[in-house]
Amino acid sequence: MKLYSLSVLYKGYAKAVLLKAAYDVSSFSFFQRSSVQEFMASTSQLIVECSLKGSKASTKEQEYLCHVYVTNDSLAGVVIADSEYSSWVAFTLLEKVLDEFSKQVDRIDWPVGSPGTSQYAGLDGHLSRYQNPREAHPMTKVQAELDETKIILQNTTESLLERGGKLDDLVSKSEALGIQFKAFYKTARKQNSCCAIM
Repeated sequence: MKLYSLSVLYKGYAKAVLLKAAYDVSSFSFFQRSSVQEFMASTSQLIVECSLKGSKASTKEQEYLCHVYVTNDSLAGVVIADSEYSSWVAFTLLEKVLDEFSKQVDRIDWPVGSPGTSQYAGLDGHLSRYQNPREAHPMTKVQAELDETKIILQNTTESLLERGGKLDDLVSKSEALGIQFKAFYKTARKQNSCCAIM
């Protein structure tokens, strides 16, 4: 699971305006990083322009999954991640970032803002913290622990059932051995009764 981009945009009438963005392109080669970053910025703008106010959506673009959330007041957030990243965690992150951004940056500055002028510094921290959603979001951590516990319980149940089958085999074998012992005892007794000890 990997987060590549976290962006905050303003959905204007004609086009979307990028207000702030954070990128993690360290997994790409050095010479590809700037073009990948430009691709993510333009994709974010295009997705916001195509989205309706008050909507959440996820779109697949090549091998990336783009999650967009546009509020009713035209503030938008976009997360670009790999296909394994949980959409639920991505939308939780977007809600948190947009809430913080709207409290720290005046609404008047949104239509004319730019990455250099927006006074919001939380994106880089959120991008690095949410790289591992199990650590960042408590519900994801609880869900992961539940999944691990479920696997352990299934394995324990299977081993108990195997042990139960083995116990049944041992009981039937001991019963057969008991029957054979009784037959041997009777035969030995008959053999010994015909002989007299002098």
